[in-house]
Amino acid sequence: MAKLNWSEIETVLLDMDGTLLDLHFDTFFWLTLVPQKIAQKQSITLEQANALMAKELAKVQGHIQWYCLDYWSELLDLDIATMKYEVEHLIALREDTLPFLNALKTSGRRVILLTNAHQGSLSLKLERTKLDEHIDEIVSTHQYGVPKEYQSLWQQVHSDYGFIPAKTLFVDDSVPILHAAQTYGIGHLLGVENPDSHKPHNAIEAFPSVNDYRVLLSDIKTPFG
Repeated sequence: MAKLNWSEIETVLLDMDGTLLDLHFDTFFWLTLVPQKIAQKQSITLEQANALMAKELAKVQGHIQWYCLDYWSELLDLDIATMKYEVEHLIALREDTLPFLNALKTSGRRVILLTNAHQGSLSLKLERTKLDEHIDEIVSTHQYGVPKEYQSLWQQVHSDYGFIPAKTLFVDDSVPILHAAQTYGIGHLLGVENPDSHKPHNAIEAFPSVNDYRVLLSDIKTPFG
């Protein structure tokens, strides 16, 4: 169980996919549905389509193109944004998300969603989950042109939103992104061990981590300041 010093935390930055939402939707979309569509469109085998997708993903991992629906639509000649509606029923909040967000709101802490999701994907997920009703501010890194893996992103978001890094908690399921936040100086970090409900838990050794936010609820009541 993660132990955080909540008395030092006044702002909470939260990732979305795999952190507040079940990553199963994205996993299924990108690793099952998209290869199926590639195979149909290019008249190749599913194995060849999977290999093509893996190759293209590897080229842009950690860069804004990885998350950009426009990039993938042009590259693959597919309407990626529209395709997401075919499986929108898979979009779901984690079971522990609302109790966590409600506890943060009750505690008076500022809550900011900081996601690498493209605006097209973000709007669909907000429409399905009403997540925005529980968040103070929502930031897509696409408005800056660089993802959370980049130090320049942290500099710009810090400048625009005025949080104090040393008094900020950042929660994400990506260890490389947690390292980027640590490098920038974010004082409190929390990893998510179970981003996808259909996959085994991940071992996170470099940072405190949880698989259920509800274990944190009693501690969140600790006043900050």
